Amino acid sequence: MNFHTVPDSQARLVPPPGESEPAIRFENVAVRYRVPHERISTLKEYAIRLVTRNVTYVDYLALHEINLEIRRGEVFGIIGKNGAGKSTLLKLVARVLQPTRGRVWARGRIAPLLDISAGFHPELTGRENVFLNGTLLGLSRKEINEKFARIVDFAELWDFIDAPLRMYSSGMIARLGFAIATDVEPDILLIDEVLAVGDEAFQHKCADRIQRFQDRGTTILLVSHDMNTVKQLCKRVVWLSKGEIKLLGQACEVVPQYESG
Repeated sequence: MNFHTVPDSQARLVPPPGESEPAIRFENVAVRYRVPHERISTLKEYAIRLVTRNVTYVDYLALHEINLEIRRGEVFGIIGKNGAGKSTLLKLVARVLQPTRGRVWARGRIAPLLDISAGFHPELTGRENVFLNGTLLGLSRKEINEKFARIVDFAELWDFIDAPLRMYSSGMIARLGFAIATDVEPDILLIDEVLAVGDEAFQHKCADRIQRFQDRGTTILLVSHDMNTVKQLCKRVVWLSKGEIKLLGQACEVVPQYESG
């Protein structure tokens, strides 16, 4: 199978305006990773092998022939086993990755929650990380100041906001990250398993906020292994298996087949 890298100008198409256009579209998308065939334990060994041209690679297809449209204002679920390509799909939308082949485009402001620690620095305080993360999302200092109290209220972290982030639990970091990302009023919100980290009360708050986003027309892509959450929040679901679409349809139809399969 032959692959070629698509230039960014071709991979990120800007669709024509119009209410009928989807928010996100994948057209014949493939993502290939190249990994060394031999186990290389040190950077020095890798450099020597590279110079002597003694490195052989194995091509790994993370995604293959993905054709998919996500509608504006839709809460869309992505399910599948570990390694199925779910996170890779979100990274393409977030522009963290480019497709090896095919085209991906997304309309509007994107807020990615792909990793609960992304955009945070463990030695900075929670307060400082709010400003750091908000800046990475494109907010000005004035905008962050206006949102700050609301963000900390939602995350319920006033008692810890001036403590360094390394003292936070994973659940506390998840709450802070979700509160920041979802206060920027994005057009597209990407959520990768972050809802599974918080406690039950926090998950209910997240679900309520997601519902309000949906009511305002925000497009939401949700990756989760919690099928109850998927059935509760998502109308349509895609089931990925080994980088390919196994099944696409209504959550009430796809999820039972995934669970039984």
